[in-house]
Amino acid sequence: MHFNKLIYTFLLLVVAGSVSSCKKFLDQVPDDKQTIDDVFKKKASTEQYLAGVYGYIRWENDPWKGLSDELDITYNDDATYAMNLGSWDINRSSFNFWTHYYRGIRTATYFMQRVEECPEIEDALKVQYKAEAKALRAYFYSRILAQYGPFVILPDVVIAPDADIKDFSFFRSSYDECVAYIEKELDGAVPNLPATQGSSQEYGRIKKGIALAMKSRMLLYAASPLYNGNTGYANFKNSDGKQLISQTYDANKWKKAADAAKAVIDMPDYSLYRELDGNGKVKPFESLKNVFLKDWNPEVIMARVDNDALYNIDKYGTPYSIGGWSSHGPTQQSVDAYFMANGRSIDDPLSGYVETGFTNTANSYYAAGASNMYVGREPRFYIAITFNLSKWINNYINNTGGTGSAPITVQMYKGGNSGQYTGRNWSRTGYIVRKLINPNTYCLSGDQIKIAARTVVMFRLAEIYLNYAEALNEFSPGHADIKTYINLIRERAGIPTYGGDPGQVPEPAGQDGWRTAIRKERRVELAFEQFRYFDTRRWKIAEQTDGGAFYGMDANASNTTDFQKRTVFETRVFQPKMYLWNILQSELNKDKNLVGNPGW
Repeated sequence: MHFNKLIYTFLLLVVAGSVSSCKKFLDQVPDDKQTIDDVFKKKASTEQYLAGVYGYIRWENDPWKGLSDELDITYNDDATYAMNLGSWDINRSSFNFWTHYYRGIRTATYFMQRVEECPEIEDALKVQYKAEAKALRAYFYSRILAQYGPFVILPDVVIAPDADIKDFSFFRSSYDECVAYIEKELDGAVPNLPATQGSSQEYGRIKKGIALAMKSRMLLYAASPLYNGNTGYANFKNSDGKQLISQTYDANKWKKAADAAKAVIDMPDYSLYRELDGNGKVKPFESLKNVFLKDWNPEVIMARVDNDALYNIDKYGTPYSIGGWSSHGPTQQSVDAYFMANGRSIDDPLSGYVETGFTNTANSYYAAGASNMYVGREPRFYIAITFNLSKWINNYINNTGGTGSAPITVQMYKGGNSGQYTGRNWSRTGYIVRKLINPNTYCLSGDQIKIAARTVVMFRLAEIYLNYAEALNEFSPGHADIKTYINLIRERAGIPTYGGDPGQVPEPAGQDGWRTAIRKERRVELAFEQFRYFDTRRWKIAEQTDGGAFYGMDANASNTTDFQKRTVFETRVFQPKMYLWNILQSELNKDKNLVGNPGW
């Protein structure tokens, strides 16, 4: 059994209550000391406990996409809707993962303390298992850091995972101390982790490359403007006066981030996923689509089995006419971010972008009559966005389960097969996210629903390339590797690379030009993979990107001509306090020394 499957199976058993002893020590305070002691006497139950630690890894379908400028979740009763309109105070518990990750941290620590007691596990494997738990604990801390900023570093002692710690008094460590702690933990785990290569039965376990990728992401965020000399947080202090965000900019943080990314790049285990045609040329569409669909391909660094995530990805992103919910609606801002096929942004006078009119020509991506807005766009656009009169990714054509010889043409206008109707499964933006959806998924009603099995990718090499280029541009502008790695991303995407040769796009000018280019590339390459929310915040641009008028097509229009018009579907509120998440008042009440985040 793959380790990912072990984790998933184990969690199902816990939820179902089929393993009562496991439920006691993972979900509750163990009130039977003998029960928890028995767990660490057997190899199987000890490994199940470690699987439980892995179970705290989250791949949230929400809120990161819905709370960024990437998309709208069409339901008014979805928490992201209210939060985007400003209904968000210190007591809002939606998507509040502080307690979840601390339970994961304590579970990992408990495992590390107790695994030595198991007589059935050889010493070398105990060392490896402890390293896995150490890396997982560091990762959980990094997720708290990304969402909430500085955290409380728990003492490295045995505290049962669900023990009541309300009588403890912990101060938050400074942001830089938190970063140093996570970095030390990951560095300490790496020597004792196995290499990335290995038996398929071990896929999903923490390996060296995964720990190094975790470090790369964390250090990139730490070097960014929100945390690196942000004088706006001058008054963000503990009650004892300790400064929690450094007020001094440190360029060396970018160097550390670049070095961490390069350490992953230099590993022989990973490469950008490419599918080639008969002439040895990259097939961009197939490569970019299947990097998420072909499990454990060479670009994947970390992935996990998560059936709930897959169900939501496929149902949210499948048009209503084919049994989906049509409810992950990309904003017009997201749609506009994609390049043209010639590698230029749509606001470039040489891009060839046309806003008005309709094409008379059909192709594999869209039917005749589609808006010129969607003609001549780059492959990543057609992989990611379902737009009016685009063709669906498989041949399911109706709600009776029938199939046809041609894909359905998706109609997003009011009264169209997937547009506004009297129900609630239609997109307010006039678009739907199709990226990550498997063409073999069958989203019809009742027992006809079939979600195609695959892993959910959490870290991949393209991110690391982008991390490296961004950090290098900030620390060593003009370095040749900046262009090299951005061009590798663009080349695989099937658009012209930057340079001075015929057929290339002129290079960005200077550090500022490259910064803009890198951010554009990151937005498109990593779209709808839960990065944009964190990127706009760490860059301190969310006040410009995440508030104000949000546009889509006119979802109230009942024909294609009227539909293809930029229309405000929502006016969002972004306040400076939203750069960091609210720590619930109930958490603050438990710890007299825990200060909340600024503005809450």
